Amino acid sequence: MVLVSAHTRDNIPSTEAILPSMEATTRWALVTAVAPIAWGSTYYVTHRFLPADQPLWGSALRALPAGLLLLAVRRERPRGDWWWRAAVLGTLNMGAFFALVYVSAQLLPTSLAATIMAVSPAAMMAVAWLALAERPRALAVTGAAVGIGGVVLMLATGVGAVSPLGVVASAAAMLMSATGHVLTKKWASDADVLSVTSWQLIAGGLVLTVAAVVIEGGPPPLTASSAAAFGYVTVIATAVAFSAWFTGLRHLDAGTVGLIGLLNPVTGVVLGMAVAGEPLTARQGFGLALVLVGVLLGQPAARRLSRARQPRPDLHV
Repeated sequence: MVLVSAHTRDNIPSTEAILPSMEATTRWALVTAVAPIAWGSTYYVTHRFLPADQPLWGSALRALPAGLLLLAVRRERPRGDWWWRAAVLGTLNMGAFFALVYVSAQLLPTSLAATIMAVSPAAMMAVAWLALAERPRALAVTGAAVGIGGVVLMLATGVGAVSPLGVVASAAAMLMSATGHVLTKKWASDADVLSVTSWQLIAGGLVLTVAAVVIEGGPPPLTASSAAAFGYVTVIATAVAFSAWFTGLRHLDAGTVGLIGLLNPVTGVVLGMAVAGEPLTARQGFGLALVLVGVLLGQPAARRLSRARQPRPDLHV
């Protein structure tokens, strides 16, 4: 027999009590999912319509106009500490990140580079634990393990010699973005999301523009199709996507948002099958299912529902 006070008994959560909270977190998770889905679509758009020999200019023309667009919408300039914070976050999340992704893409097979980047949810959980005291939940850790395993199944192919520099560049890009996203959550808790996003994109875009001029020379010529593709990548896959991502970080814990990011390679695989006619193997299909299971396991709604469904003790007052 277990003796529990009426106060304790009344505070045991029921499924009915947590439904409104589940609906709210599900809504923010869906908003956040806009970002990795949009980012996943850039693989096809970039490969099909954008110049392949000037990736730094491609990144600069993506980030800087997107930041200026959001700045025009909000019309708010950085103040005080946000001048240097925007520079730091823009470099971590866009500037150095895009450059390192470019280096890793040149030195590593796409499957290996993407697999290293898939470790980002675990990295975000670790950084958030240190910087924000967000202790990883068991279901979130399980979801990360399942989701990362799914990405490996989707993308794993036989690879030959591996460039150590490429591995370092890919791992550095992953750690930089994980750190930058967690710092954004920490520093921007009271700031306007669109303004913070615009400042980061402008700072990162300026870093990329300088690197592009030094390394690649002049900007690439634009055709009608490439201009339309840049418009899509700039507005949807950058301005809207990063705004959705940072909105999710405002309302969800960093580990949950990182897990939602695993929808990025899923979108790439699905679009490759649906638009480019690439075959989907049984192994890839199983991997895709594992990623979706991992993402769902890591959501706060799943954790609350799991707690609510736990059997209650026999209560006697």
